[in-house]
Amino acid sequence: MSELDLRLSTATAQDTGSFRLLELLPELCQIIESASEKTASLFIKGHPTEDAVLCTLEKTYAVRSVVLSNTMLVVTPSRSDPDGTVHIRDQLHEILELVPVVPKLHKLSILLRDMEYDEGDEDKQATMPKYSYEQARSEIQASEAEFARGLKQRRILVLEGQLRPIAPAHLSTILELLLNYLISLSLSHQAAPIEELVSVLADEHEIPRAVSKQVISWFGDVREGLWKMDVDAVIRELGVGILRHHRHNPISENEFLKKWKNVVGDTFESSVKLSLLSGDYLRNLSSIGEEATLTYFPSSALPVDPAARFVELFLTRQRWRHEEIEHFLLDIAVNSKERDKLLLKHARALTDTEGVWYTARVSYNN
Repeated sequence: MSELDLRLSTATAQDTGSFRLLELLPELCQIIESASEKTASLFIKGHPTEDAVLCTLEKTYAVRSVVLSNTMLVVTPSRSDPDGTVHIRDQLHEILELVPVVPKLHKLSILLRDMEYDEGDEDKQATMPKYSYEQARSEIQASEAEFARGLKQRRILVLEGQLRPIAPAHLSTILELLLNYLISLSLSHQAAPIEELVSVLADEHEIPRAVSKQVISWFGDVREGLWKMDVDAVIRELGVGILRHHRHNPISENEFLKKWKNVVGDTFESSVKLSLLSGDYLRNLSSIGEEATLTYFPSSALPVDPAARFVELFLTRQRWRHEEIEHFLLDIAVNSKERDKLLLKHARALTDTEGVWYTARVSYNN
């Protein structure tokens, strides 16, 4: 091994603190090594009051500082003697590591407050507060793909470049109309002509084409002008629309299922099943033999901080079945492994003849 002469650079004082060492995960190395100048896309996002994240086109990573036990030196070859002398430019006592995290899309609900799009709102657009698609894309800590999925999952329209969450009742109305026209016009839900559906909604119900086209794209695949409807997604949304009115006044399970099947119609009533609504409701049995009731309890309304989420869950119920609680953790864990870590940290597992239950590690007072 050759020996090098270490010397302090004249630029050491001005360089101190200007270098950062970032440890790359294998998947990020592959992106950088395989990308050209035009396709490599890595972004650091974050408001001054937020912890920074790094985003690729597909994923979001938290940037965390890890203190080193030994000091690392940043050195560069000497111009006069590049083979034998290096200049010390800086000292590093920490490195930055990247950890996959859930995109921080919850901010959208706060930023878009009072901007809801509802039937007949066209005349109010001039006086409404505005938040543009481009502004949100640059500020929200999420990758391009996660941001696009977030808008779809949160039912947020992009109208004239501005973001507008659609009113749940209006969305349910549009979906009911689409189901009705599929039947009345004898169209296959596997390949329905989009232009025909959009036109009839505009002509007979004055629903803007830009709105109906986006709603259609949320609930299925669009290819070559044809819509392949995601039956489960449409049925689920209509079920949530009914259940949303029962946050404080539970509805009997049989009555709810009857209403749900009536809304979706005879053609699709066989697709109605409570499992579609997992993570949006609680099933209650006050005593043996009594009819079960359902309460609207959406995971999207729970705190995004894991500790606060578990407090809320265990204040609502003292113990949870594994298959129930996992649906209320999907949006705060990047994968099942991270979800299991959260359960291990914040809950205690108990097993009996009925299966696995989770209770709080600490006592909460209602």
